[in-house]
Amino acid sequence: MGATDGNRTGAVYATIGFEEVLMDQTTTKQPATNGQPEGRIAPEPKVIREPEIYIVGRQTMDQEAIDQFLEDEGLTWETDTEVGGEQMVEAGGRICYMSFGKGRKTNREYIQNLVSMKHGSVLEHATWDFIITGVSRSFSHELVRHRAGWGYSQLSQRYVDESTANFVEPEVIARDERMHALWLNAVRTAHQAYLDLVEGLMEAMPNVENKTERRKRVREAARSVLPNATETMIFCSANARALRHFIELRGAEGAEAEIRRLALKLLRLMQQEAPTLFGDYEIARLEDGTEVARTAWEKV
Repeated sequence: MGATDGNRTGAVYATIGFEEVLMDQTTTKQPATNGQPEGRIAPEPKVIREPEIYIVGRQTMDQEAIDQFLEDEGLTWETDTEVGGEQMVEAGGRICYMSFGKGRKTNREYIQNLVSMKHGSVLEHATWDFIITGVSRSFSHELVRHRAGWGYSQLSQRYVDESTANFVEPEVIARDERMHALWLNAVRTAHQAYLDLVEGLMEAMPNVENKTERRKRVREAARSVLPNATETMIFCSANARALRHFIELRGAEGAEAEIRRLALKLLRLMQQEAPTLFGDYEIARLEDGTEVARTAWEKV
């Protein structure tokens, strides 16, 4: 469709990262015209249509420490899950009632009871760390509204050169050839303006001797012309309660299309990662072919 298809395989991209993009998208010099200085021609946009999520951090319970606590308190407790986050939730819940060795025996039984009672605070003890790629700046503006239980570190357009930027195309545009061409032309124009601004502003700031500071000032000004479709990358940390809240809000029918797709992808990932904490959700297909997340235990 006139642009590089950016659909990725997670394993390859996790290994190669930015180097893959930089090797594929070198810039060239534009011939001088009318006495004007030479400028770079923007590379053909690399279009991304599918986000990626990488779980890069998981909890582990310190078994020696928990055993020492149990011994000091004259208690016994064993859990049947190997998922650190699920262990933490169960331990937190049992502390509330000092129910170690009592009542519900399996981790699934225990957590299902907590969820059904909407005792959500103990879910905050389970945390994961993610890297999210293949998402747009529009997406990140929506994502960072989720503050409680979340932490973010996002790619900086002040320090990172966007001359080889990627762009995330909405599905509703990608499936229409005429709309795709219109979108692609707008992206090309904006990206070329970014390159021209960077080059012109670098020459316009000769008094800023520190090259790092000059580049930062130039990029923070030039980025103003980049579209919301520009790809970003985000390192996120979130607890299970915050993740459930995100999935419920952003996996719903009224959610914006890009963030809903990510929420459903995250749900599928977490159902494999921690099935007891996320197993109550189901993914339903609507009449328009899109999917939504649903659970009987909302707002835990």
